[in-house]
Parts: sequence; C-alpha cells; structure tokens
Amino acid sequence: MQFQRIYDHLDLFLKPNKVLALFGPRQVGKTTLVKNFLASTRFTYRIDSGDDIRAQEIYGSRDLKNIVGFVKPYELIIIDEAQKIPFIGIGLKLIVDHVPGIRVIVTGSSSFELSGQIGEPLTGRKITLQLFPLSHLELKKHHNAYEINQKLEEYLIYGKYPEVVVAQQHHEKKNILNEITGSNLLKDILELEKVKNSKILLDLLRLLALQIGHEVSLSEIGRQLQIDTKTVARYLDLFEKSFIIFNLRGFSRNLRKEVTKKSKYYFYDTGVRNSIIANFNPLNIRNDIGPLWENFLVMERLKKQSYHNIFSNNYFWRTWDQKEIDFVEERDGKLFGYEFKWNTKNTKPPREWSEQYKNSSFEVVTRENYLDFIM
Repeated sequence: MQFQRIYDHLDLFLKPNKVLALFGPRQVGKTTLVKNFLASTRFTYRIDSGDDIRAQEIYGSRDLKNIVGFVKPYELIIIDEAQKIPFIGIGLKLIVDHVPGIRVIVTGSSSFELSGQIGEPLTGRKITLQLFPLSHLELKKHHNAYEINQKLEEYLIYGKYPEVVVAQQHHEKKNILNEITGSNLLKDILELEKVKNSKILLDLLRLLALQIGHEVSLSEIGRQLQIDTKTVARYLDLFEKSFIIFNLRGFSRNLRKEVTKKSKYYFYDTGVRNSIIANFNPLNIRNDIGPLWENFLVMERLKKQSYHNIFSNNYFWRTWDQKEIDFVEERDGKLFGYEFKWNTKNTKPPREWSEQYKNSSFEVVTRENYLDFIM
C-alpha cells in the first residue's frame, strides 16, 4: 500500500529559478515522494545523488561554466541527499541565477548541514518543506475515524514511518525500527560532524527516551554519561537538527513562580523512541503510557501546524510548585493551553494560569477528542 503524502503535488511548490528544499528524517519517504512526482512530470530532468563522487565534484566546484554545462538543457534538477556535497549552496545559487527558467529540488535527511550551506547563498531563492513520518492528516485519506482509532495502540507503540505502517506483522515492524535506529538514525551526525563515539550518542538517546514528558537537566545527564554539559548540549542540538528529537521550551512572562530554563524533549516518532529502549510492550502493561501519549500528541500537532501553515510558538508551562500545562501555543496574540490525559479526567486549568493569563484558553485532550486536536 502506498499512502498519499501531504506534498504529493510537488509541482505546486516548484517555481522557476527557485530551489525547493525538502527536509525530513531518513526513510520518511522523501525520495519516494520525488520519484512519484517525476513519474508524471512534464519537465525534462536530471537526478543526482549527494553520494555520487561526480556530483560532488561538479556541484561543489564553484565553477560557473562547469556547473551550468552540467545542468543544461534540463528544465528540472534533482539532488538527493544534497547535504553531502561541499559548497552545495553556492553551486545551487549559480544554477538558479544563470540558467533561465530552471527548477531545482534538493532533499536532505539533516537540516544542520544542508540548511547551513544553502541558507545565506539562497536567500530569496528557496522554498523549504519539511516531511514528517506519516501524519493522521494523511491517514484520513485512506481510513475513516473508526479505523484510525482501532489502530491507535499500534501507532503509539510502532510509530508511523511509512514502511512500518505498511508492514503487517509486529515482528516486521520491530525489525524495520531496529534497522532504522541501528543503522540510519545517527548516520548524518557520524558522517558530517565527525562524532566518533556512537555509544555515547545512543546512551544519551536512551536517557532522553526514558525522560519524555519531563524536564531534562543537562548537568544531570552529563554526570550520568561522564561528559561535560557543553558536550551534552552540542549532541542534543545535533539530534534536533537531524530530526530525531524536538525541543519544547518553557513558557513565562516573568511570573516569579514559573520555570523556564529547562526543556522537554520529544521524539519525532514514538516507534523510534520505543526501539531505542527496546520496549514494544502492549499499552496495558506499560508504565509510560502517559509520556508516550504526550509525545504522540505533541508530534501530531506539530505536523498539523506545519502542513496547515498554523504559525505558532510552542511551549510547556510549569511553576516551581508543580502546577503545569503540557502544551501551550502562542498564536494570533492569544495563548492556548492543552493538557494531555490518556485516561479521561475532569481537569481544570491551574489557578495561577487562569489568573496570570486571563484571555487564554484551556482544553484537555483525551482519547475521546484527540482527533479534533490533530486532524
């Protein structure tokens, strides 16, 4: 089964003399998305891979004559895994500035290298899209609400990478996830950042996986791993930029009781998180269903924001005396607070929240109403 993706019609985003940059985690479907588009495109095209030495030599040469001669007379240029090409941003700038009418697509499984290279050279010359693991917005094109609800436990345990969702047997799903976390998860960091100690990286990810939904102390993690706090911060930043984790910061408008310095970290995919800690147990015997539910809802909400162009600053909120709200959106000049509950409870907003932010809203998201929140 092949799912319709939110960006299946890439032609809507392709513009003459612009670069379309498609980011997202490894194996999330970027290459498949591009190939499906190419199967029906009217443009004459050339496709290259950042792994190819010849492509690295040409696009990274910064030689105008060399690069332009390589891409003419094609109307569309595609470069997969473009982050592996040195000086790719300058090469792309030369293409879109000197080949009239040309369109360019680049894909990358890490934002830290590719966005760093193309950011300044392509100012005003690029359109950026981010592709996530499958979203409920995409699933509803294939399943009704009842069918989606029936698979909720499966999505929480095994996540929503396309290949995982398609796999029929649980052992297949586990094998795919173990392959992702074992071979591909850290590949960009190890290759591009020359980080040699993969064991430290995996140990750090395991600690994060056991702390989802909780504030993370960098100094405490450093003590546990016997590395300094600056190194912990650097590794966390690399995990964010390679689409493994998402950093949610604390919200405050200077109420003295509010906690703002620490962050919470969530995994882009709950299946990857569960694979890292080797826990694929059913929900009825897990002791982490609350944090897992929270991780799932945060990421599905981020997908909705991204795909529907909902511009929001996202936070959590907590006071020193443990009053908290799981997820806060600041958008359109207003605050929207959301509390996530796996088991339905009559939860009221904390008094401090209501008094300090009188025009804010508050909603409890449960299994009964979560589809409205994410779809």
